Amino acid sequence: MVWLLTLTIRYAPYLIELAAMLVMARVASSHPLACDRRFRAIERSFRNLARRRRLAVVIVFLAALAGRAALLPVLPIRQPVITDEFSYLLTADTLAAGRLANPTHPMWPHLESMHIIQHPTYGSMRPVAPGIFLAAGKVLAGNPWIGVYISAAAMCALICWMLQGWLPPVWAFLGGLLSILRLGLFGYWMNSYWGGATAAIGGLLVLGALPRILRKPRIPEALLLALGAVILANSRFFEGFVLCVPVGGYLAVWLLKKRGRELWAVTARVVLPASLVLLVAAAAMGYCNWRVTGNPLRMPYQANRDQYASAGIFLWERPLPAPVYRTQAMRDFYVGWELTQFMEAKHPIGFATNLLGKAGAFWMFFLGPAFTVPLFFLRPTRDSRIRPLLVIGALSLTGLALNTWFYPHYAAPITGVIYAVVLQGMRHMRAGCRRGSPAGLLLARSIPLVCLGMAALRVVAQPLSFYMPPDWPMTWYYTQPGNTERARILDRLAREPGRQLAIVRYAPTHNFFEEWVYNDASIDDSPVVWAHELDEPSNRALIQYFRDRRAWLVEADRRPATVAPYPVP
Repeated sequence: MVWLLTLTIRYAPYLIELAAMLVMARVASSHPLACDRRFRAIERSFRNLARRRRLAVVIVFLAALAGRAALLPVLPIRQPVITDEFSYLLTADTLAAGRLANPTHPMWPHLESMHIIQHPTYGSMRPVAPGIFLAAGKVLAGNPWIGVYISAAAMCALICWMLQGWLPPVWAFLGGLLSILRLGLFGYWMNSYWGGATAAIGGLLVLGALPRILRKPRIPEALLLALGAVILANSRFFEGFVLCVPVGGYLAVWLLKKRGRELWAVTARVVLPASLVLLVAAAAMGYCNWRVTGNPLRMPYQANRDQYASAGIFLWERPLPAPVYRTQAMRDFYVGWELTQFMEAKHPIGFATNLLGKAGAFWMFFLGPAFTVPLFFLRPTRDSRIRPLLVIGALSLTGLALNTWFYPHYAAPITGVIYAVVLQGMRHMRAGCRRGSPAGLLLARSIPLVCLGMAALRVVAQPLSFYMPPDWPMTWYYTQPGNTERARILDRLAREPGRQLAIVRYAPTHNFFEEWVYNDASIDDSPVVWAHELDEPSNRALIQYFRDRRAWLVEADRRPATVAPYPVP
């Protein structure tokens, strides 16, 4: 009974959502035309607004901004906590300082942490595109989260724009509004610094430009398609590649059917503009790689994995010998967690468990009970409208299965595919009849209502400190406040006179995902420098180097975390 209670609490949001869908299915079967007149009036106004396509996109963008802003009193801006978040924030700080890379610091052994590189330069291993949004938020508004906020709202608006290329306007508008409820308010794509909004934007530009080019080849759509591919290459390189290959193949087959003047016109309007953008972007990416790693063809991600990782990214790879780690947290992360999962997934049972875990995380974040029901109404073999999207989505998911790990933002490039498939299922559900009764009509109408009700429940639950666990990777997840202890100590030290050195000591049971030692791009100019406590001679050298700073001992794993003057030997 204990395990059943635990599962019930853990998956409470999904059980509530499932119960709501079951209730609506029961009502739909017994009263299929309930509130039909009111629904028709609302749908008529909704349809008139959706036909104004540009206005619909703008409305979705503004609604996403307004919706999340309205929740700030109960859902404040979250503090970074996960190692990846600090890595992306380092990219933002580096770009905001007008640089692509930073020099290696003399005390770098004390400053090492996951997902950053110290050699040949100091910087983030993460792609640059999400960091651009974070840097824009930092420069323009003084807070990098503003970049997340704007990018997530832009993603919702582009979902509407992309769907307009594949579905009728009213369904595209509905898809944009549903994406606000399920992605733009509570999820980590809006409420963290390592979400998938940037990669989703790239995928949406590619998938939205595709049908428009096929109908009427024009330069603007070709530029948008190329821009989307560039964003994907600089946010989720492998997943973007898996998406762009079938899109490129589809366009190639379409191009080969052209003849004569039509072929030349398409080449001039699509192929040449897109190729020019891709060539310029490839040169810029090579230059960025050269500045960071010293090699135009070696990405920062590769440099980090070569220096620290033992496990492979893809399941067919072989493990490498573990390097020497200067902190236990680094070893626990790369060997204790990464390598263990990698080796387990190489065996049949472990691979099946790994695949099941990926499918579960995907379902929990993107679908849930409400978005699963329309999938049963799809007709893949007869539905030519979204058949290309089904092929693209299937190939992308196959590529994701080859990766050792999975987080929902890995699938961000196919966000548009997911929403198109769900909405097409809702269209079939609405049109279908069961035993002569239009039960599907009310069931399709109930899905937006259930999503709206879940959003309202999520808002009400937060002030009551009912977090509806687990935090990850739920659709209705709200950010726990993040690493408020680190933020508290940082604020405390920043208010001390002069400049400070925070030397961090961990307990043996420290959670390696919550790394404290991350610094700004300009380490020596930072008011507070974070460093690992190592052996005594190294600690003396560290304190000597930062002799113009007051040294503090931060014991991160105490509850609450403590800070006191460092006991200098």
